[in-house]
Amino acid sequence: MRIPFNKPYMTGGEIANILQAHANRQLAGDGEFTRRCCRWLEERTGSARALLTHSCTAALEMAAILADFQPGDEIIMPSFTFVSTANAFVLRGGVPVFVDIRPDTLNIDENLIEAAITARTRAITVVHYAGVACEMNAIMALAGRHGLLVIEDAAQGLMSDYRGRPLGSIGHLGAISFHETKNVISGEGGALLINRPELIARAEIVREKGTNRSRFLRGEIDKYTWEDIGSSYLPSELIAAFLWAQMGDADGITRRRLDLWQSYHAALQAQEEAGRMRRPVIPSGCRHNAHMYYLLLRNETARAAFIARLGQRGVGAVSHYVPLHDSTMGRRCARAHGDMMHTVQAANRLVRLPLWLGLEEHMNEVLEQVGLALGQA
Repeated sequence: MRIPFNKPYMTGGEIANILQAHANRQLAGDGEFTRRCCRWLEERTGSARALLTHSCTAALEMAAILADFQPGDEIIMPSFTFVSTANAFVLRGGVPVFVDIRPDTLNIDENLIEAAITARTRAITVVHYAGVACEMNAIMALAGRHGLLVIEDAAQGLMSDYRGRPLGSIGHLGAISFHETKNVISGEGGALLINRPELIARAEIVREKGTNRSRFLRGEIDKYTWEDIGSSYLPSELIAAFLWAQMGDADGITRRRLDLWQSYHAALQAQEEAGRMRRPVIPSGCRHNAHMYYLLLRNETARAAFIARLGQRGVGAVSHYVPLHDSTMGRRCARAHGDMMHTVQAANRLVRLPLWLGLEEHMNEVLEQVGLALGQA
């Protein structure tokens, strides 16, 4: 593909940092680069504690442990999300309860959550699709009334905010991704944001295989031992070294991505007005990070033809999630509450366009080919 859907961006400082980590002879997790990344996250988000993990999946698994999920406990979430959102809780015996999404943002519909709450409900997981915030004020108020935890799957949300509050810092726990398809990357990687200080001590133990090794490394105890369940959730120091270079350029990365996003948005306004597709919607009070630019075509057939035409012209475009409620595991381990109409429609109609730093030099060509492909839809 001449113009691929995604191309990981390198700042130029990653290799120097990795060489420094090698020279430091500290390659396992929680070295100096890991500490820098955690501090950066705490400063940028305002979270009480940030813990770097080897993936956003790991951060979600930690959240499920910290929420004390027991077999049969329920968690409300959207079906239009990646499998890790549900897997983390299914691994603890939890039962995902899917509710439909809003047709505008494709985020969980906050108005449908309360009806899905039962005596077994322990938490709500929100997913900030495309880095655009869910309606967090309403969700946090609802959770407070029912005594539920709120876990933010902010895998796509770093550098986005909701009414001035960074995504991942609003719920009780938040999970961030640094996968190579995200804006700020480390190949694989993630972080758990802890916004309830009383969970910090246990989170450190869970992350260190269930041991109090973090306290040992700080010199607070003379040996460490097994205290809780947990797993090996730390990333390598080499991963953190790579990530630190990306964090140093996070503001510049975001500005450039927003410029690309806005180029799409302005150029495709006339196509939307002609009824050929629908552009993304950004509600008032949401500042997004330009994680992706997607279109909603008229139907699944139009979407498939559009992707094929772009591919023939050398432009990579892809669909996105298969709804979890309609998957083999979703039918086995979860249940849907109510109609999933908007979820199904989004899954059938959505197409993601290329958006990566360096696309600037190809943008005119991409816009021309997108316009031609839409004109044939």
